[in-house]
Amino acid sequence: MNIEAVFVDRDGTIGGTGHFIHPKDFSLYSFSRAALQILKDHNIKSFACTNQHRISRGEATLVDFYKEFQSFEFDDAFICPHRSDDDCHCHKPKPGMLLEASQKYKLDLTKTVFIGDVGSTEMLAAHSVGAMKVLVLTGWGYGSLNQYRDNWAEIEPDYVAENLLDAVKWFIGKSKE
Repeated sequence: MNIEAVFVDRDGTIGGTGHFIHPKDFSLYSFSRAALQILKDHNIKSFACTNQHRISRGEATLVDFYKEFQSFEFDDAFICPHRSDDDCHCHKPKPGMLLEASQKYKLDLTKTVFIGDVGSTEMLAAHSVGAMKVLVLTGWGYGSLNQYRDNWAEIEPDYVAENLLDAVKWFIGKSKE
């Protein structure tokens, strides 16, 4: 399979705790830069894809997040600033951010991967567009796979990874099959 791009959730997937942390205080996991570098080495675009409703509450700005993702060397970032009860098209699990990326970069979303720690957002969004679904056990991943599994019971991840680096190595290896 030729992977065109990878969408990566922020909180609990590339760093942090799963809870909101302002970009000025956010730290990547020790393996996240290596994982992102592997994507670059394989000429696979990497896109941050994150719900950040704290923007709508004035606790951070879109610019704060764009600068953060640029410093992590993502190719682009797709950020939903809305609350989950706002009637927007972009708040995961809705696929609006994925569709926007598809249009902007002319992607076939069935040739993309979404890596995240929450089944009821990332895995559902990925499923709705036919993207490969990789759940990481960091952040909310373990809980999402166990006590919150009923929130997304009808969907199976393509792979359950220990972390972002494990996820990237898995589908890079799979794409060589």
